Amino acid sequence: MKISILRNSTGGRRASVAVALGAVLALTATACGDDGSGAGGDEGAEGSGKGKIVFWDNNGGVRTEIWKEVIADFEKANPDIDVQYVGIASTEYQSKVDTAIQGGGLPDVGGISASMLAGFAAQGALETLDFRLAKSPLNGKLNEDMIESMRAAGGGDDKLYSIPTSANNGVLYYRTDLFEKAGLEEPTTWDRFYEAAEKLTDKGKNEFGYTIRGGAGSIAQALDAMYGQSGITSFWDASGKKTTVNDPKNVEALEKYAALFKKVTPAADLNNDFTKMVAQWDSGTIGMLNHNLGSYQDHVKALTAEKFRGIPQPIGPGGKRVQVSNPVDGVGMFKSSKNKDAAWKFIEFATSAQSSSKFNESAGQVPAHTDAAKDEWISKAEPTKLAAEALSDGSTTIVQLPYYLPDWNTISKADNEPNFQKVLLGDMSAKDFLDTMAEQLNEAQAEWQEQRG
Repeated sequence: MKISILRNSTGGRRASVAVALGAVLALTATACGDDGSGAGGDEGAEGSGKGKIVFWDNNGGVRTEIWKEVIADFEKANPDIDVQYVGIASTEYQSKVDTAIQGGGLPDVGGISASMLAGFAAQGALETLDFRLAKSPLNGKLNEDMIESMRAAGGGDDKLYSIPTSANNGVLYYRTDLFEKAGLEEPTTWDRFYEAAEKLTDKGKNEFGYTIRGGAGSIAQALDAMYGQSGITSFWDASGKKTTVNDPKNVEALEKYAALFKKVTPAADLNNDFTKMVAQWDSGTIGMLNHNLGSYQDHVKALTAEKFRGIPQPIGPGGKRVQVSNPVDGVGMFKSSKNKDAAWKFIEFATSAQSSSKFNESAGQVPAHTDAAKDEWISKAEPTKLAAEALSDGSTTIVQLPYYLPDWNTISKADNEPNFQKVLLGDMSAKDFLDTMAEQLNEAQAEWQEQRG
């Protein structure tokens, strides 16, 4: 199975990243390893390989149940190790880790996706895992493209800071029952998507054609819609110094996409993160939803598989499908851990074939462990199967987002999500929004390249 990865031949790594300002988040002693003194610069220790370790889940609530199952399996196999689970919402995870890096209280192990890896690595908070993987039964058993993606996202030093658990992909979910009733064709192209969004909307009956993500995490979805419609296939121009986000074709695409708000979407979408958006789609009569593989099981439980499908993103100009990359997810070890031996045992177990299969069947994602990727459940989970095929059969071009920039997560979230809401409300033009973002990205890229020399 071939997974598209992030590669970039230019750039470097910034020496530091912006840490969230404001009131220091309260991190109690129960949410940190050993005596709770771990901070970004601490070297930690190998420890005894027994006792307590703390694991921070970077998607708490959504993945709490399955992680607790994995932890229970691990503790049964390793009775001398106690894993304390701390679930943190994905929208809060980066700020909590950044605060703990500066002030102490880091866990032993944490969920570390490619999107946030560079920022943590630039602060010296993560343990390199290359030598541990080399001696592990996992060596040679993990998808090489996912490994490469994690290395590339680390900031340019080609070190491995996170062991991949899964790959995700953008999916267009649509209600087959509503489409059939309206006599609509499957939304395999952007033209069909817009047609369906309009025809399925009846505000008087509280029926809408689409739900747009206006709250936390909105930028990635907007970028996906932009590049999917414009057909632009690279995030940077030929020089590698200027981003294409504010290319006129992307500006036009965003204008069209943002105009859907309140016209064919619920007004509540303005503040909806993915959990609220998914819940709204599952409980209402909304025709389409853009999300990723992670919500598939939620839809099955709420709607049954007979009432919806999850297909790859719509095809754009010239019959091409273009979409932005989804970050590979994984688990990493914080350098300040005082029980690295036990922490590695947990990481090794959590990314084993058995755990990888169990976790990804629940999450609906593509497993990193190559043995788990062959399991029968994947062929039965249609969106996962179609996503894996789309990533490997040459039908899809992936625009690689610059996860290697330490400031990427800040630029694509805190700095610009409020501005995107202004675009939806008509208080800011799509051009001004994208020009602002482009200026920040070009500056970050220049500083990154300067650091590498």
